[in-house]
Amino acid sequence: MPLHHPRRRFSQNFLVDRNVIARIVRAIDPKPGQHVLEIGPGFGALTGPLLEHLPAIDAIEIDRDAVRALQERFPPERLRVHCGDALKLDFASFGSGLRIVGNLPYHVSTPLLFHIDAASGFVIDCHFMLQKEVVDRMAAAPDTQEYGRLSVMLQYRWQIEPLFDVSPGSFRPQPKVRSSVVRMVPYARPPYRAKDDALFAQIVKAAFTKRRKTLRNALREHLGDSDFAACGIDPQRRAETLGVEQFVLLADACAASLSASSG
Repeated sequence: MPLHHPRRRFSQNFLVDRNVIARIVRAIDPKPGQHVLEIGPGFGALTGPLLEHLPAIDAIEIDRDAVRALQERFPPERLRVHCGDALKLDFASFGSGLRIVGNLPYHVSTPLLFHIDAASGFVIDCHFMLQKEVVDRMAAAPDTQEYGRLSVMLQYRWQIEPLFDVSPGSFRPQPKVRSSVVRMVPYARPPYRAKDDALFAQIVKAAFTKRRKTLRNALREHLGDSDFAACGIDPQRRAETLGVEQFVLLADACAASLSASSG
């Protein structure tokens, strides 16, 4: 790996453990003909092993020094490097059938996951290295400390599978937190589907923005007691006690109320 001082503003922690890298590649199991996009390749610790299995991949990298190093190391017909911010990347522009991989910058991992979630229809799967705390939240069950808005929104569209943890010693410099590798696969047919996805997201956000309040108080601008009764949900409950299915019920009840009032 080229000598490089990690930049704090990019939350750079470079993966250097070859055994962990090999394990990630085995989990991804890349095959020729698949379209892989790597987020935050850095200096290519994962990129090189991926290209041992694939004729070419795309990568998005914000650090211009890393971009130059990647372009010097890999020929352009094998690695198509896009210099920019993954938070602003239009994943749909790559077409359908995309496999996304990467060691996501921890300081922007949650907004980046929401950004990728919006492009789920174009994605086959994702394999990400993240802060373990974030992976725990992604996969959390209702009524647990880790369960929240991120859990609901991702589990609405994706099957979330934590794969394995990675110790701080696998990185340079060593982060102060443990990391985990997670697999995300979008549902071909989501088990629960709201009539209005945007309204579903709005209800979930409102419920968890006022997490310690009851549902009645947190969602008073969206739902009345009759709506809760129709859903069979006690309005005295709190957001973290509801599963995805129940949030779908609340969103659909809100949609019905809005339709009735506008009619």
